[in-house]
Amino acid sequence: MKPYFFTIALLLMQWSATAKVRLAALFTDGMVLQQKAQVPVWGWADPQATLTLQTSWNGQKYQVKADDLGQWKILVQTPAAGGAYQIKVAEKNVIELQDILIGEVWLCSGQSNMEMPLKGYPGQPILGSTEAIMDSKDEQLRIYTVPRNPLLQPAVDSKPSSWKKAEPQSVVGFSATAYFFGRQLRKTLGVPVGLIHSSYGGSNVEAWMEASWLADQQDIQIPRQEEGLKDKNRVPTMLYNGMIHPIAGYGIRGMIWYQGESNYERPDQYEVLFPRMVEKFRDLWGNKELPFYFTQIAPFDYAALPPYHVGEKYNSAYLRDAQRKSLDKIPQAGMAVTMDLGEQNCIHPAHKQQSGERLAYLALHDSYGFSTLNLKSPRYDKLEIKDSTAVLSFSDAPLGLTAYGKEVKTFEIAGKDQQFYPAQAVLKGKTIVVASPKVAEPVAVRYAFKDYIIGDVFGVNGLPLSSFRTDDW
Repeated sequence: MKPYFFTIALLLMQWSATAKVRLAALFTDGMVLQQKAQVPVWGWADPQATLTLQTSWNGQKYQVKADDLGQWKILVQTPAAGGAYQIKVAEKNVIELQDILIGEVWLCSGQSNMEMPLKGYPGQPILGSTEAIMDSKDEQLRIYTVPRNPLLQPAVDSKPSSWKKAEPQSVVGFSATAYFFGRQLRKTLGVPVGLIHSSYGGSNVEAWMEASWLADQQDIQIPRQEEGLKDKNRVPTMLYNGMIHPIAGYGIRGMIWYQGESNYERPDQYEVLFPRMVEKFRDLWGNKELPFYFTQIAPFDYAALPPYHVGEKYNSAYLRDAQRKSLDKIPQAGMAVTMDLGEQNCIHPAHKQQSGERLAYLALHDSYGFSTLNLKSPRYDKLEIKDSTAVLSFSDAPLGLTAYGKEVKTFEIAGKDQQFYPAQAVLKGKTIVVASPKVAEPVAVRYAFKDYIIGDVFGVNGLPLSSFRTDDW
């Protein structure tokens, strides 16, 4: 054997003798696995190595052989909610994971309003955060944050992190929206809950999408080299590559999402990309009906931010409308409405408790069968013209609509000239009658359709009506 090849062979033998089986970053002590499901556990070992995995809840042993690259995956059957349990993985070395809970697991993703920690941002508080932090101790609520990691190519694994029990030291820097979502699930379901948080402030939707999903978007450029890239949270594919691809497939019950602010200038494109992203995420998890609940962006004066766009479709109500209309394109989805929570001068509303709890209400209603009380916002259904009035009908309002005794001032009405005028609105059960003396023959109605506005119509359950338009102008 030539010296060169002998050296290579010796190095390979030494590596093989010392290589250890390892798990993907998501699998740590204290993790939560989705109950009553076949959940994947994966990692790496020597190429073609045979390893054993054993679960303590039933003593079952699984064997798997790593592929030519050393990658392996085992599907593990989980029981009903409970714990704590252990998992042992053995090959040349042994890994023992401790304090594993079985329960309900949710992926929580988006941009800064999802990423915003429970302690708040500098100068931007979260109402009730101090009380929430100090009362957060709950060993049955576990949290995991995927570190920021924009990448040019899909990552094999995410950056290291760890599962933590909910307590003041851990939740203070964790997503407020996700925490309040998980806390409500814990209260109502009474089982362990695990939250995987993977967000990046300022990100647009295309940063969370794989390159092939964007191939038909001529104005979206997929990066080919990292040199010179700025604002990587806004670069197409980079957050998908580093923060979604390496965790895809982990056993979850569903997803919550809070994003859209960084796409407000391109609502028509968002109307295409957002449903596509949800569809492709579901493909990644191998479940076309994976529950997906998202928060509609809150009203805010976007014209106050660079590049100070005003008018036309730069009104963020168009993005809110794209999100509203996406409900007709995305099955098994729900939208948490925040028309009453916006702040004119802050893009990060302080009412994160309501945002998180409204997402939880959607999950509880649709995914967990809590249907005794309607837990959704009213939805615009149809428009009928009767003489000089417009009659609007609404669904998801079994007890009707309310303005809490106040005058409704947020409707506009237009005729064929497409000029909108303030309108009088009268609530009648599940309908609203809208009219204006300036519009004798109405053809279209808009509700709360401004950049910043506070909605004034609610379901009797207290959940606000989304802004909407009946036109497509």
